[in-house]
Amino acid sequence: MERKIKFTIQDPCQIVRKGYGEAVAEDLRYVVKQVVGEENVVEMTPNRSNNYCCGGGGGFLQSGFQEERRAYGKFKFDQIMETGADYCITGCHNCHAQVHDIGHHFGGAYNTVHLWTLICLSLGILGPNEREYLGEDLKDVDVFHPESALF
Repeated sequence: MERKIKFTIQDPCQIVRKGYGEAVAEDLRYVVKQVVGEENVVEMTPNRSNNYCCGGGGGFLQSGFQEERRAYGKFKFDQIMETGADYCITGCHNCHAQVHDIGHHFGGAYNTVHLWTLICLSLGILGPNEREYLGEDLKDVDVFHPESALF
């Protein structure tokens, strides 16, 4: 079944920009393209080591400065929205929480999904209780667990 769902990729600062750089950014894209199909990936501009910070890292997510964090995150929100993607894939917990929050706060039309969630979904091992961040367009993907009959 061709779902025609578009995905964009958030490059985490701690892993890509301040960490392992282009090599890990390319590894991330290789995995994503194997899971969702290369034709379904829409890159943000800029991306990889030049991608914008989401504003949730470095302790900012837990700092208590919610208005400031969201104001900074507006750059990332706009960048995600410009892609027209249905999902923003994150490989970092802080990025996931921030991208999810700014999407809701600013009225975004995208879902946020962790890389591991997509991998598990593609392997058929994502349980019903692990589908919280999936949109309706992915919730019906068959899974191995018998309890998925609840959906």
